[in-house]
Amino acid sequence: MKYPSCSLRLNNNNILDLHDLQKTVNYFLAEPSQLAWLDLSFNSISHIDKVLCELRELRVLYLHGNSIFILSEVDRLGALPHLHSITLHGNLIETNKAYRNRGISALPQLKTMDFSAVTRQERVMAEIWHQSNSRIRSNKLLKS
Repeated sequence: MKYPSCSLRLNNNNILDLHDLQKTVNYFLAEPSQLAWLDLSFNSISHIDKVLCELRELRVLYLHGNSIFILSEVDRLGALPHLHSITLHGNLIETNKAYRNRGISALPQLKTMDFSAVTRQERVMAEIWHQSNSRIRSNKLLKS
């Protein structure tokens, strides 16, 4: 029997990676393509796997309390057109000083990040950060 739901809680399960996520979603949900809310918090996930980008209707994603350590992997989630709420706190990436700017810049449709509203000022700062970072990367490429 499959559940007629658009949400799935897989938190607190010691999940290491997301390679079988699609299989799990298909197993539990009657309409897996309609998954809108996914809780993967408090596991042992170390990477933001591209499989998450296949969940095209995802609106809310909880990834807090994991072991994600590569901040640039947040950019992958930009492929999710409806994602408006994400949690990433409690991961190693949170210690990066660009953490919130990078998240807001990569996911411009966000309304909340880490249970905190994304303000207009944060959007402006994230855009400035993004433009500044793009120039720095361009200059490094020109010098090499």
